[in-house]
Amino acid sequence: MIITVTLNPALDKTIEIDEFKIGNVNRVKSTRVDVGGKGINVSKVIKELQNKSLALGFLGGSSGNRIKTYLDDSNIDNEFLFIKGETRTNIKIIDNVNNTHTDINENGPSVTLEDISNMKEKILKYCRADSLVVLSGSVPSGTSSNIYGDIIQEIKNKGGKVILDADGEMLMQGIKAGPYIVKPNIEELEKAFNVVIDNEAKVIETAKKILEFGVEYVVISQGSEGSIVISNDKIAKVKGLKVEVKSTVGAGDSMVAALAVATESNYSFEETMKLACATSAANVMTEGTQTGRLIDIEELKKQVTIKYL
Repeated sequence: MIITVTLNPALDKTIEIDEFKIGNVNRVKSTRVDVGGKGINVSKVIKELQNKSLALGFLGGSSGNRIKTYLDDSNIDNEFLFIKGETRTNIKIIDNVNNTHTDINENGPSVTLEDISNMKEKILKYCRADSLVVLSGSVPSGTSSNIYGDIIQEIKNKGGKVILDADGEMLMQGIKAGPYIVKPNIEELEKAFNVVIDNEAKVIETAKKILEFGVEYVVISQGSEGSIVISNDKIAKVKGLKVEVKSTVGAGDSMVAALAVATESNYSFEETMKLACATSAANVMTEGTQTGRLIDIEELKKQVTIKYL
């Protein structure tokens, strides 16, 4: 079973503005609102890949009810804990003239120690020895930077595996707990190890440090350039695919979803990376935080090239 955990979900409001100017009146060209939060995005893509997941996390207020309704209507299994406060709304400003993408993210509601304890109990309730748990995204205020590390350790104690996609201190603390897969981008890698990464050799050198904590695979996403994948016995460069870009929001989540599906299905290394690359590329071909289409993913998989370093 794949379990996705979204501790700080959101409604993602995407606004398209040509020639967006700070400090000026801007005219909106188009608007759309999607259900989001990194773990929820992962569950949406898992469904598009014709697999099932159980989505867990915190929800609150009318925005939370809207997310719950969407998941139910989409036949995505879910069991969220409702807390006080309002689930956040994130604004994404897309300027196709200047080719810019601006994120304005709310912090989200606060949680109590009781909320956190109840969430850990719920995750462990569903976690089995064959479970794969995706921990991704930001966390609400009131949680410690070690929350992912604590959850990873408890999941591993039950025999489960974890894919971690986090930022800052939460990423570093999570790495120390030894998840199965870690998926940072370059910026997240730099922040976690307090280094400047300006070439491929530095990417590999830094990523190898993560393996020392018992991590099996490190997948470094590099946007349009593709990704670098490192394990104890291989280093591979997956070349990015050239596609029409409509929105980059959720591309990393799509990659995580593909990694989860491939891991649970025991795909080979190359099958896994082809699916991850194609699923991420298909995502940027859609507007807002919509998932890529399976028909596009299958076609893009044929174009993926992998070079061993």
